[in-house]
Amino acid sequence: MRKGYTRQPAADSPATPLKNYITPGGLARLKDEYHFLLTRERPAVTAVVTWAASNGDRSENADYQYGKRRLRQIDSRLRFLMKRIEAAIVVDPEAPRSGQAATRVFFGATVRYADAEGTERVVSIVGADEVDLERKHISWVSPLGRALMKSEEGDRVVLEAPGGSATLTVLEISYEHIPVEPFREPLGAETTLKKPDTGTAKV
Repeated sequence: MRKGYTRQPAADSPATPLKNYITPGGLARLKDEYHFLLTRERPAVTAVVTWAASNGDRSENADYQYGKRRLRQIDSRLRFLMKRIEAAIVVDPEAPRSGQAATRVFFGATVRYADAEGTERVVSIVGADEVDLERKHISWVSPLGRALMKSEEGDRVVLEAPGGSATLTVLEISYEHIPVEPFREPLGAETTLKKPDTGTAKV
């Protein structure tokens, strides 16, 4: 059994890593959201803004003001998604591995570990854009992800967290399919709402 170790990020470590490691399912979700915003949601909001702009004083037009604000939010999200997609480094957890890549914890690993009280937990190490705590999917740059990284079965590692440190024992490491929740059209999206009547009313 190797002595536990602690990995601490550099003082200037960015909150979002420059290298965007991601699973195939995670990248597909980013691309699906980008496509939805670009080809469906943005055109729908633009139509509302155009309709609202034809209704008079824009300074007191709530539909117009909301629509413009929503367009800015969409454009900001589109820029963010494009940067993440362009920086993506896809790692398939199911790809064949050999040597240390198969026996140590790296990106895409599913790890079973126990705390000092013997309570066992299982987590899968995924990208920053794929975190899903309900599914026990944690980021590779999270405190727990970094504590487990490069460890082997039987190792004791030290988790440094805001609430203090904890010693964990790595029990099992596997590389298997990690199901990622697919992108779903959000409730309240403009594409699902009733569109304004852009026809000219007859007097």
